[in-house]
Amino acid sequence: MIVGDRKPIEEIKEMLAPYKKILLVGCGTCISVCMTGGEKEVGILASELRMISELEKKDWEISETTIQRQCEREYIEPLKEQFEKADVVMSMACGVGIQYMAEVFPEKIVLPAVNTTFYGTNVKEGEWQERCAGCGDCVLDKTLGICPVARCSKGLYNGPCGGTDNGKCEVNKDLDCAWYLIYNRMKEHGKLDMLDEIIPARSWKTSLHGGPRKRVREDAQK
Repeated sequence: MIVGDRKPIEEIKEMLAPYKKILLVGCGTCISVCMTGGEKEVGILASELRMISELEKKDWEISETTIQRQCEREYIEPLKEQFEKADVVMSMACGVGIQYMAEVFPEKIVLPAVNTTFYGTNVKEGEWQERCAGCGDCVLDKTLGICPVARCSKGLYNGPCGGTDNGKCEVNKDLDCAWYLIYNRMKEHGKLDMLDEIIPARSWKTSLHGGPRKRVREDAQK
């Protein structure tokens, strides 16, 4: 799940200042689950903007809609008529959805209402934690399902570092040391011998340093 936080209202106001007809578009999947950009949150932002418009004499015309996913063309294209009527579109999706809507309708400016944060999971009500960095070279088989890239503050492949203290990270004392968790998991499964294996330095060509990544499945193409 992609997790994000809504931008502060002052930042949103500044982005929308030059425009009159504003279309807010929510996303019904990831960002909705983390209670940031779904139909309910779109309605809340729309109400805030209407109140601001009235109080500050901005004369904004706010319209709103929410689609299933902003990262797939089939859900975006039906918005064509609404896009045409708007001066600007403000997306409440993650950065992927924001960029893809701008790509599908290049004649329209699409603004972000959300700061995309991380790939995570809902560990308890109202709390999401990062679990994956999308590095493109998964080593979870070597660490028994605990990611050292996303969950170790230093991204160490062969940890722990010398700063771990009673299972906590020296960077953040409230954070469990990822390698402490990995050690305990290996111990529980009787696989401590896995720690003897040195994980080679990673090749960052699978990450962001080589430009935008893509995946092609020829068998799925028409």
